[in-house]
Amino acid sequence: MVTARTKDARAVILPAFDTTTLSDAVKRFLDKGGCSLLLGESRQEYLERRMSASRRSAENPGTFIQVTQAAAKFTSHLLVAVDMEIGGICRLHDLTPRFPDGSELAGCATDGFEQNAAAVAAAAKGLGVNCFLGPILDVVTGPNPWLSGRTWSTDPNEIARLSSAYIRGVQSAGVAAAAKHFPGFHHIDLDPAIESAAMVTDGADAFEPGFIPFTHAIQNGVEIVMAGPAIVRAFDTEKPASISPKVIGMLRKEFGFKGVILSDDLDSRATLRKRPIEEVAVASLTAGTDFLLLAAENDQLERVAQALVSAVEKGMLAEKRLSEAAAGVRALARRYSDG
Repeated sequence: MVTARTKDARAVILPAFDTTTLSDAVKRFLDKGGCSLLLGESRQEYLERRMSASRRSAENPGTFIQVTQAAAKFTSHLLVAVDMEIGGICRLHDLTPRFPDGSELAGCATDGFEQNAAAVAAAAKGLGVNCFLGPILDVVTGPNPWLSGRTWSTDPNEIARLSSAYIRGVQSAGVAAAAKHFPGFHHIDLDPAIESAAMVTDGADAFEPGFIPFTHAIQNGVEIVMAGPAIVRAFDTEKPASISPKVIGMLRKEFGFKGVILSDDLDSRATLRKRPIEEVAVASLTAGTDFLLLAAENDQLERVAQALVSAVEKGMLAEKRLSEAAAGVRALARRYSDG
């Protein structure tokens, strides 16, 4: 039986897949209370920071309209996300106007860039996409195999200026922005997606410049902030940012963020740290995140949803915490969907 609790458990999950068709698992997920999906990219595309030639030639506006309309039949308000990064991964490739490249961004006027971002978002909205996982706010100043090729400046004030313009532009065109990856991953020697030992080891003072873009993003009304996937030892020596009450608490209390907090991929090895994803999902919500990003593979969506329900039943997760998180995600989907 589909109850309010089981619907809430699905509302807080953001399922990611790299195709433009709905699997049976995703259809069941949406039919039982899910209200979002992430149209992602393949691992190879992620590593190359661009969509493959075969994808670009095969996909057209109708490709996205078809899948988003099919998904919208299952829910009254649907959030459809894609990666659209300044100078990084752009999932919609040639189907929208492009952002300036790295060399053009240096002298880019704020107003012009805001208009550019609004035009990109308006085109995406026409395809049924209403959430961009961007901008990246990390001020990368050292080795970082994870974010290499995805950032465009090391000047925190420049990142703050154009990222805030991006946020204002895309949200004015009806697309929610997700600033990432709090609290800032300026230097990480290993890729957290594939290395469980990946962590940021610098002291707290090293993060101060990187906080500038997050402060500006929040002041400019960003709807979503994504917490990062690895331990940031200056703030929590044991728990990755996405499941750390200390890190999530800092975002809420010290930065005053009142919107939706999204976990980075819970499938990341640096987040899992050899634990079951069900356990990690419960820990992330308990820590204060509202929205859990994970791959829609095999039966993972169902297992995680059931784990959240079971955690409430066993008193391991407060029902109020789950219901408030679900309400926040649904409200976001309502604001940015046309239905």
